[in-house]
Amino acid sequence: MNSPACNACYHCGEPLPHDAVRLSVDGVERGFCCTGCSAAAAWIEDADLGDYYRLRSDAASRVDVVAADYRIWDREDVVGGHTRDIAGGREITVLTDGMRCAACAWLIDRALQRQPGVLDAGANAVTGRIRIGWDPARTTLSALLAKLAALGYRPFLASGEESERQRRRERNRWLVRIGLAGLGSMQAMMLAEALYLDTANQMSIPTRDFFRWVTFLVSTPVVFYSGWPFISGMWHEWRGRRLGMDTLIASATLLAYAASVIETIRGGPHVWYDAAVMFVFLLLVARMLEQRGRNIASAQVDALARARPTLATREGADGQPEQVPVNALQVGDIVRVAAGEPMPADGTVLDHAAAVDESLLTGESTPVSKAVGDAVFAGSYCRETTARMRISAIGAQTRLSQLTRLVERAQGERPPLARTADRIASWFVAALLLVAAVVYAGWRVYDPSRAFEVLLALLVVSCPCALSLAIPAALATAHGALARMGVLALRPGALDTLARVDHVVFDKTGTLSDGQPAIERVESLTEVSADTALQIAAALEQGSRHPIARAFDPVTSPLIAQQVRSVPGQGVTGMIDGREWRLGRAGFAAGSTDDEAVWLGDGQRGIARFHLRERPRDDAGEALAALRAQGLTIGLCSGDAPQPVQRFADALAIAQPLARQTPEQKLAHARALQLDGHVVAMVGDGLNDAPVLAGADVSLAMADGAALAQRAADLVITGGSLQRIPQAIELARRTRSIIRQNLAWAIGYNLLALPLAAAGMVTPWIAALGMALSSLLVTLNALRLARGVRR
Repeated sequence: MNSPACNACYHCGEPLPHDAVRLSVDGVERGFCCTGCSAAAAWIEDADLGDYYRLRSDAASRVDVVAADYRIWDREDVVGGHTRDIAGGREITVLTDGMRCAACAWLIDRALQRQPGVLDAGANAVTGRIRIGWDPARTTLSALLAKLAALGYRPFLASGEESERQRRRERNRWLVRIGLAGLGSMQAMMLAEALYLDTANQMSIPTRDFFRWVTFLVSTPVVFYSGWPFISGMWHEWRGRRLGMDTLIASATLLAYAASVIETIRGGPHVWYDAAVMFVFLLLVARMLEQRGRNIASAQVDALARARPTLATREGADGQPEQVPVNALQVGDIVRVAAGEPMPADGTVLDHAAAVDESLLTGESTPVSKAVGDAVFAGSYCRETTARMRISAIGAQTRLSQLTRLVERAQGERPPLARTADRIASWFVAALLLVAAVVYAGWRVYDPSRAFEVLLALLVVSCPCALSLAIPAALATAHGALARMGVLALRPGALDTLARVDHVVFDKTGTLSDGQPAIERVESLTEVSADTALQIAAALEQGSRHPIARAFDPVTSPLIAQQVRSVPGQGVTGMIDGREWRLGRAGFAAGSTDDEAVWLGDGQRGIARFHLRERPRDDAGEALAALRAQGLTIGLCSGDAPQPVQRFADALAIAQPLARQTPEQKLAHARALQLDGHVVAMVGDGLNDAPVLAGADVSLAMADGAALAQRAADLVITGGSLQRIPQAIELARRTRSIIRQNLAWAIGYNLLALPLAAAGMVTPWIAALGMALSSLLVTLNALRLARGVRR
């Protein structure tokens, strides 16, 4: 992309306002959406870095007009643990979400290196990381970060210097291994080609031996340095008393290398250095591609890390703002969040309504309007105007931290399907070694000169790399796609079960409904007034997380309830001024059979009843239609009264809804469906549905607060959109299809290649190429799952 369209900002590509800024760039007048973008373009031209606009493949990020104050980044208590000492100064790695292409990394490198006091700088467009080395005696870190921000690359703290150092070491080690293996493979193949082309045996023995010894020198570091991950993996497999892919890879590589060394020393007719080094190089490339699939999932953790602000603006006792590190905040503090800034912790909105972007947490791209008293969460962004909030949760207790733990947990678990593939591969390796011994013995009888070459080709061509990668590559990519979609898989095998679902059962309140019940009418049945009944009910529901409790949130009650206890499926009970009160179902609270309302009573008679109303979620109809289009049967299983449940079911075209269901009855309903042969998915709010969430084949919890801590569910929908459910099922089905394709190819390839290799029709280096291409195919096929994922 050389430049954006004429009606878009030349720097960031956003639409131009009517009062667009005009500036001459490279002799041509360009339009800019704001002064921030125009200032960035002017600096780029003045610094003679205009090639950026010609090299880039995507527009830059919009530059904030109001520059942030980065001076607090010069404080040790802010960046401590994120910097390290280097020769002549300090070094830090920061994250940015503004790098869109390689040209961005090119611009950042040159822009930073031209700043006085910068010792070294490096930007990686793939990982979004920027490494800065600077001399504190000549410049400050804040000045360098301000320069980045002025170009549209807003910095965020990464995950800590130690983890960053370990990440860099591991990445560099793999790059060196692949680079060394690539160079070694080219040299070994060139030398081997010279030996292969000597079909008339006209090459002199000294020349032949010279080529072999040079190939030995080239191959040795490839086998023992580049190939060390496979040798180490074989050792770990042996220590665990199992056979796996690394055993076959390392044994084939070492066998080819050792036999070649022996033949080189004794002047034998054949060497196989080229097969050994080519095998290592191609497998390293395939493994790096597999790692890329895993990085799609871990990218969500990086996104969560970027959502953690470094600083917060806290109001002091005198009401004056002060900037403090986020880890210095305490529950009860009042902070100010400027437009475009991330929320530093969980809290509640003060003073006036605010627009909040919760896309990272929920997958919803549209900003959400938050009224005074509404909850806001760390990781969301304030939009349009400055907001004031009172902190309610910090550190590990925030919703953002819970999400991070869930993502990391999802990445760390190994599903049963993948473990099954490992067991199959282990038996395959054992059987292959037996077959290889038989084939070698047969060739020793038939043609001893080719026995070793056929054995080597057989071991290489049938290496179960593709079989071992078929499932993990697909699952890693799918979990990453789910995380970006706003769905977190918390249990091994959840994705596989979700693909087989044919019956979806929904809870109503807080799941299909908007979770905001309102009191429509209060009916007093005794001398207790309606207002007093409301105050008693509000006191009982104080602090409750049940969706019905939200109907009483607006009620201000001077009463204090003690010994409050929740009775699942029935209601709550508590003591107020020495008298026991119950709020909930008619039979539980009032000894009545009329379940058309929420009753307040003492367990024997009713004092008042509250008629509530609730609406379906805005996207409930569309989500259920999408599920039906996927061939799924929809059910509704609610604890509410029959009439409201039936009205709700009629509005959403759900047949045969079940009302007044206790958690145990919901579980029994799911069990009955399972006995009829159905694969059941249960969708609940994660609050009172723990038994059925645990008992269904697969369960999904809506993450509206407490559900994030709910461990009974298999998947958590981190946003309020029900559309995530059909999207997740569609992705699960695609994942199952991709896995089947990968397994079919891996098994088919081995069934075809084994006879050819055993018949001596495949040379070892061609076998290595075929095996690596097979692994590459299943990895690239798995990466297709990341395409077209909508937030």
